[in-house]
Amino acid sequence: MKKDIEIPVVKNVYVAVVKEWNTEYEMHDWNAYIINDNEAQIDAVMVVSQGYSTDKKTSKFRHMLGTVAPKSASKIEFIQDKVISFTNEFSVTYFLDNKLFDKKFVFRKNTINDNALQDIPNMEIKGVLVK
Repeated sequence: MKKDIEIPVVKNVYVAVVKEWNTEYEMHDWNAYIINDNEAQIDAVMVVSQGYSTDKKTSKFRHMLGTVAPKSASKIEFIQDKVISFTNEFSVTYFLDNKLFDKKFVFRKNTINDNALQDIPNMEIKGVLVK
């Protein structure tokens, strides 16, 4: 029965897009990270990402990240400058304490920018965070 299905609420897991210096190309890049702010590791982490605007969309990208340690972050993907103005979605699925968790993190169009930078948990860098 539907009433018997428990859907756990995602807590202490976030997605952030941070601006990092790329030493190879000597320029700043935008990179997406998953942040595990739990006291326990999360397992079998899978992320499906896609960007879209009113007339364009990117392909869906699937990333199998495996395990993300407690109080740490793991890189998901590089985000091209052409798509930071799009709405960018990251659907995150993982296991914690033998329960399956799932949440969609959405960066609305034009929210990834230098004016929105803030401190990111478990990373010593500034970025744009979605909880």
